[in-house]
Amino acid sequence: MELLHNAVRPYAWGSRTAIAELLGRPVPAPHPEAELWMGAHPGDPSRVSCPEGRLRSLCEVVADDPDGQLGSGCARRWQNRLPFLLKVLAADEPLSMQAHPTAAQAADGFAREEAAGIPRDAPERNYPDPTAKPELVCALTEFEVLSGFADAARTVRLLRTIETPELTAYTDLLAEQPDTDGLRALFTTWITLPQQRIDDLLPDVLKSCARHAEAHGEFAAECATVVQLGDEHPHDAGVLTSLLLNRIELRAGEALYLPAGNLHLYLRGFAVEILANSDNILRGGLTPKHVDVPELLRVIDFSRGSVPVLSDEPDSADPRLRVYRTDAPEFELSRMDWPDGDTSPVELPAGPQILLCTRGGAVLRESATGRELALARGESAWLAARDGAVTVRPSAATSPQLFRATAGPAG
Repeated sequence: MELLHNAVRPYAWGSRTAIAELLGRPVPAPHPEAELWMGAHPGDPSRVSCPEGRLRSLCEVVADDPDGQLGSGCARRWQNRLPFLLKVLAADEPLSMQAHPTAAQAADGFAREEAAGIPRDAPERNYPDPTAKPELVCALTEFEVLSGFADAARTVRLLRTIETPELTAYTDLLAEQPDTDGLRALFTTWITLPQQRIDDLLPDVLKSCARHAEAHGEFAAECATVVQLGDEHPHDAGVLTSLLLNRIELRAGEALYLPAGNLHLYLRGFAVEILANSDNILRGGLTPKHVDVPELLRVIDFSRGSVPVLSDEPDSADPRLRVYRTDAPEFELSRMDWPDGDTSPVELPAGPQILLCTRGGAVLRESATGRELALARGESAWLAARDGAVTVRPSAATSPQLFRATAGPAG
């Protein structure tokens, strides 16, 4: 049971306030802070204190004692690797449009790129890891997302609403085949358009979207998002393809599960994200980074329809432990909240887990040894499987909130 020292990634789309406030640092930060990583990914592993006083990478700690850190079952199942990564995301600007591979696609792509001799940190590398990357994002504030292909008939109505002479042929393409195949055809057409064709098409589409947004029409929110993306990426086919996705607004405490193949784009907000311990990304635009269109088309799931918003469910052992249930084998995310005045502990079973405090403060106590560790807002702790069961109680009457990341239930 050790306090984690975590890396903050300074991507340009990040916030200069949200993560700094969470960590108790001066605001504004000197540069945008986008992601706080908690886990054992080699790209930016957390560090833990050692008896001799130095900090060690959690990757090294797990590698030296996989059974003790992960538990023998988890270690065998995930080849001595922590299967999940926990993040805090702070997006003041939209991220790139992206999708992630299935386990089979990731293993195949990793093997191909290894055989081709592409360095794992090369900008054109699609598969730096051999594993899948399902994700779950849970809002801490209002969080806006584009996720999954919207119902084709609804998208046809949207396109008719903003239709321009240059757009008509593309609207007709989907209207004649308003199904999964039609969405695939239109997406493929747009993402492979010559640059001059995109430059001819986009200005009038953006003007039409701006008029509809200002008129507060049926698709005002979608159109306002397209205008924003067009302002930031005026020559990018991703502005067009964003018209095909569901626009979702999460309230604090709501979550969205993004399985393999889900094309998505985080727009704005502050959230906790848990994902498989992988950095495999197939980008679809709205970024200066590498976009591999053929590989992206292999990975995307063109199934259409609404994407369900997940609410937390009470754990059977203690209703203060609220679980976000998915079919991801790599991870499970839960949240702990105490009502005002409640200072009684919540007991957590043994297992590899990370606890993150997002409000108030808490005290962790190993049930077997009585050893305690205090967590303040913004701090996180690594709990090894060998630590056994742990109880969590509020510090005084602070009504804390903690998130718990652990491996998914054994299949």
